[in-house]
This record gives sequence, structure tokens and C-alpha cells, in this order.
Amino acid sequence: MGICELSALMLTKTLSIHLSQSCFLAMLGCALSVSAVDWPYYGGPNYNFVSPEKGWLSQWPEGGPKKLWEAKVGTGFCTFSVSNGRVYTMGNTADNDTVFCLDAETGAEKWKHSYPCKLAADNFEGGPCATPTVDGNVVYTCSRFAHVYALDATSGKEIWKKDLMQELGVKRPQWGFAGSVLVVGDKLILNVGGAGTALDKATGKVIWTSNKDAAGYATPVLATYNGKQAVVIFSAKSVVAVAVADGSKLWEREWKTSWDVNAANPIIIGDKVFVSSGYNRGCAMLQIKGSEVTTLWENKNMRNHYASCVFVDGFIYGFDGQAGGGSLKCLDAANGEVKWNKDGLKPGGLLASDGKLIALSDGGRLVVAEAAPTEYKETGSAKPLSGKCWTMPVLANGRIYARNNKEGIVVCLDVKK
Repeated sequence: MGICELSALMLTKTLSIHLSQSCFLAMLGCALSVSAVDWPYYGGPNYNFVSPEKGWLSQWPEGGPKKLWEAKVGTGFCTFSVSNGRVYTMGNTADNDTVFCLDAETGAEKWKHSYPCKLAADNFEGGPCATPTVDGNVVYTCSRFAHVYALDATSGKEIWKKDLMQELGVKRPQWGFAGSVLVVGDKLILNVGGAGTALDKATGKVIWTSNKDAAGYATPVLATYNGKQAVVIFSAKSVVAVAVADGSKLWEREWKTSWDVNAANPIIIGDKVFVSSGYNRGCAMLQIKGSEVTTLWENKNMRNHYASCVFVDGFIYGFDGQAGGGSLKCLDAANGEVKWNKDGLKPGGLLASDGKLIALSDGGRLVVAEAAPTEYKETGSAKPLSGKCWTMPVLANGRIYARNNKEGIVVCLDVKK
């Protein structure tokens, strides 16, 4: 029996022998040093881009962590879901969307499911933007044209499919539907229509829908208002909360952005909601009391073009500015003031874990930095990719997954200690 197994046994049984304090603490540290966590849907296990995983390697050697494997999945902007030893993502090749299931450890293809869908490269490379969502043994996907699929997560076998544009007559956003599927109980909530749509997750049957207005590009975010389970949806023209049960509107605040690009997920902070958009629109902290929405502060210090911010210990971290430019920033959530600004990191994707930020910059640079307001302090840097990298990296079970967009190259890096 190894030292880690021994220490785990010691934690569950009464000690019958006396060990020195230093020996016991060393073994305890071995047992508790790593906490590995799946990332089963967009935003991670808590939907907030903050992973509870701890003990991963954040101090990187020169050149970065070891690359475990590489794969190619086609053009697309969705990120990854990781569940039960499998990685799910999507790409488009020759006007076909493909859902890929890869082995998390080796990158070997376990299955793939393809269907006809236009690349739709409208002023960018095109391809799917919504990340697969894993719920139990089912994976749910949504294309840029609102083709929604339920697939067996183990085999890829089709369970049901829907064409929501055809069925509901909803307007397609200029750059296509991009919000991932949110599972709430027996319902799937999608950013389709002006204030969302709910489907029965078992059958795909429409339970409720809002209207035929244009959707935004963000994923619905779970919240609770007045004792009601709700979702906050960033639509093309506003941020709105609706009841999960029937889609009834609970509150709404107008938020207009050039080209209707409201793409970054709202952040729920107690009774407050942080929103941000690019095209010089800026950001705001909203306070919700009943159906009343009050603006606590609003400025242009954070302008999320597409990448969502993360909230850690009273501070907001995110990419400010448009694709191809911009920087990584830290704001004080209390007043919106800038605490630090790191130039040279163009908007890509961001998450937080164990007091650290993991950021993929456009161009393929991957960094680890302290999630602290005092200064930008980098603890690791690598360049595992090249080309356009607008997609959020994912940390799961001691591995970081990242991709570029046009070529669809996926890399898996080992950050286990």
C-alpha cells in the first residue's frame, strides 16, 4: 500500500499506532493535495467559469506543461465539456456539423455524430458556437441554426432532434445561435427567441417559448428571484429574467449594443447581476429587488466582446475590448474601478480555479496568473496553439483542454502535480 492510500485509510479508521505529527501531516497532505473535478457543461460545474478543482500545477516550467495529445475537430468556436472520462466538443467540415466524443486521457475518438449544417462564415470563420451539455448519460447540442440534438453520451446514438427555427419561426441572430443548452430539472433552456425557450429534455417537446425576437449570443444563467427558479438571459436588446416553470417575465433591463452582440454570460452575484458587452458598450452592476432593477454603477472599464468574465472574492476578471486588441483586466465589483490592466493578452477565453486565472489569448498563448487585485502576477505561460483562439480553455481532472477555431486543433495539457 502506497503512502497516499495509507493516509486515506488513516483518515477513515481509528489510529492504532502513534505517528509523529510531521509524518501524519505529510501523509494528510498527500491524501488531500488534489481535488479533481469534471466540467460537464459551459461555465463549468457551478455555471460561473470557476472550477472547484484544487492542487493542480500552476507553476509552469519553461515551455509550459506537457502536451498529452492533440486532435482535430473542424471549424468552430464552442469549447469543451468533460464528463466520466470523455471530452465533448463540435466542429464543422464541408457544411456538416460534427459532435465529437474523445477519450479524455488519450484523445482517441470514441464516437462522432454528424448532420448537415452550413458553415455560415459571416465575417468570421463560422461553425458551431454552442458547447455540448452533458446531463447524466445524455449530451445536448445546439447548432448556429438552432438544430437541437439529444445524443446518448456513451454511444452517440440519436435520441431526438429538433429544428427550432422551422418549428417556432424565430429570428436567427446575425452570427447564428451561440448559447449552450442549460439543463434545469426536466427542462432544457435555450437562448432562442427574445426571452428564451424551454424544451422537455426527454422528448424535445416545446414547453414554452417567449417571442420571435432576436436572441443574444450568451448562455442562459440559473438564478432565483422571489422564491422562483429563474434564468437570466442576455437577449439582443436587453438582459431579462424569466421563470423556469412557464417563461413568465420577472424583470428586464434594456441593454443595446452595436450589431446586437450581447455575448458574454451575465454574472449572478447574490441579488446583483453584472453585464458587459463589446463595441464600446461597457459594463454595469445591476441590483434586483422584486421586479425592480437598479443600476449600482455603469462604465466602459470592461467591454466583453464575447468572452465572459469571472468573479472571485469581490473582484471581476475579464478580457476588455474587441477581438484582435484589448487586454486582461481586474475590476472592483463594488464600484467598477480598474485594479490592474495587462496589455498584450488579446481577448480569448478565461476561467478561474484555486485562486488562479487560466487565460487563452487570441493567437494561442495560454497563461496562468494570480486571481488577485493587487497586481497581475503570472505563474505560467505556454503557446500550445496558433491562429485565432477565441474559445475558453477548460480545466478538468488535472488537464487543460484548449483549441483554435479555423483549423479546429485541440490540445490537452497535463497539469497534474
